[in-house]
Order: sequence, then C-alpha cells, then structure tokens
Amino acid sequence: MKVLVTGAAGFIGMHVSQRFLARGDTVVGLDNLNGYYDPSLKEARLAQLTPHEAFSFARLDVADAPGVAALFEREQFDRVVHLAAQAGVRHSLDAPQDYVDSNVTGTLNILEGCRHQKVTHLVYASTSSVYGASTQMPFSPHEIADHPLAIYAATKRATELMAHSYSHLFGLPTTGLRFFTVYGPWGRPDMALFLFTRKMLAGEPIDVFNHGNHRRDFTFVDDIAEGVVRATDETATPDADWSSDRPDPGTSAAPWRIYNIGNSKPVELNRYIEVLEDCLAVKADKRLLPLQPGDVPETFADVSDLEAAVGYRPSTSVEEGVARFVEWYRGYYDA
Repeated sequence: MKVLVTGAAGFIGMHVSQRFLARGDTVVGLDNLNGYYDPSLKEARLAQLTPHEAFSFARLDVADAPGVAALFEREQFDRVVHLAAQAGVRHSLDAPQDYVDSNVTGTLNILEGCRHQKVTHLVYASTSSVYGASTQMPFSPHEIADHPLAIYAATKRATELMAHSYSHLFGLPTTGLRFFTVYGPWGRPDMALFLFTRKMLAGEPIDVFNHGNHRRDFTFVDDIAEGVVRATDETATPDADWSSDRPDPGTSAAPWRIYNIGNSKPVELNRYIEVLEDCLAVKADKRLLPLQPGDVPETFADVSDLEAAVGYRPSTSVEEGVARFVEWYRGYYDA
C-alpha cells in the first residue's frame, strides 16, 4: 500500500518509515526540517530512507493547508501515519503558538486531506502527557484525560477530540497512539538520554529534575515502530458496546480508537542514569533540581488494549535499549 508518514525525518518517523519499506510498502515522507533542533540530524535520518526506491520525500509544513491538500490529491494515499508535531513539554512554556500551529492546525489539515481523498485509516501520535494531573496508575485510555499540565499536552488532547469529530461526521477511521517516553538510536537531542550522554562524555554536570525520583515508562523506539505499523494495519471500527449513558473515553460509536503505546514497566530516572553510566563507563555529575513546571512525576502505561488488538508486546529492556543508543551515539558523533 501507499502510506504517508508525516514527520518522516523525525526520530519515530524514520523508524516507522523503515518498517513499512522493509515489508514492501510505498512510503511518502513529509517533513519541514525545521530548526527546533539540529536539521543536519534530520537530514541524516532522511539519508537512511532515500536509497529505497519505494520512498519519496516532500519538504512541506503540515500547517500549510494548500500544500497538504495538493499532496493528498496528487498521491492518493491508502493510509496515513501522522507523526509530525512540535514536541517538547518545556519549550511549550515559551512558544505556545508553535504548538497550536503545528499540532492543532497541522492535524486539521491532515484530517481534511484524509476526508477528501477517502483515506482508509489515519493513525496519529498523541502522548502520555495528556494524562496530566491524574495519578491513577497505570494510565488507561478508558479513564478521563482532561487535565493536561502543559500546552503541548493540551494541543495533543485537542487532536484526539478533532479526530473523533471526523470519525463521527465523515466515517473516517482514526486511531490515536499515546506514546510513553520513547528513546533509542537517532533520538532527539532535547531528550534526557541524548542530553545526559553528550554532557557526561564532555565532563559536564547533568540537570536531574525531581532529584531523579521521576518514574518513566521508557519505551525503545523499535518496539514503538512495530506497534505503530501493527496499529496502521488494524483499521479502527465502531465499538458495538459503546453506550452514551456510560461513555467510554477510549472507544466510540464512531470508528475511533485511543491506545497507549509504552513499555508498561516504569523505571526510576536515577536507575536510567545508572544504566547510562555503566554503558559509558563515566560517572555522572548530577545537579539535582526540583520538578519542572508542566512535568509529571510518573508515567505508567496500561497497554492491554493494544496487545489485545494487534499483539503489541514490547520486548526491549532499558539495559539493552540504552546500550544500543550509546553504540549509535558513539558511531554517529565519533565519540
């Protein structure tokens, strides 16, 4: 099939595109290669994809409504995986408009393209951050997620609700995936593992928020990519048991689904750093700091729905995943 992967030059987008290409699908990658972090890393990721004859690339911003509409009309996609977004909780405190433009307006343009060109299934990226102030663990898509703590999370929750509207009004099958702390080779430079590795190798102190007592459902990118591809193959359908008297937040009478996609095994940040210290053979100089605004102390995914639907079973331990990241980092940066 022909698949559009938005954010194809991004961390998750590259890995997902590789999965589709490896099994013989045709992939059109979309990305604007913006400067939120080093564009040369995005270009290097693209270079992993462009040798494939079944891959083509469109440099385009999802917020560009005419450009997105023209791409959909020209390419006639079978399915769409929408991963392009302005990411990062802390940056959203300083530049909220970036998040509305990319995440809300951009997703609207993708929904419109899918609607008018009769795409058979849209899978899009949401985030564990939508659970916000909730402390009911593990996080379940069947619980309310209406108390986000940062504008980033609020825009992602908005995309879930927008998708539901399109599923209800136009019968567009949509599946939202709430990602839980993805890490691994080709990762984003603004994320903890990347930052810690760079600073530790340079002999610099690392900022450890919440004194390292965070617990995160760290999920290796290969496990995520496999789950995304499987979810794309499983077209969302209406829930025959859905009741308007007892509305389930994770399903609908429309062809709309929300799933968690995570490791379902939370790890304390201090332990994560210990694993990295072992892999680098470097002791971290920790600068212990309080919890950051917009952050939550713990994430923990209930992935039972995704396991039941598509057989999703993450298998990569933190020890293996961090080692594979370090191996990639040393090779890429000759460190």
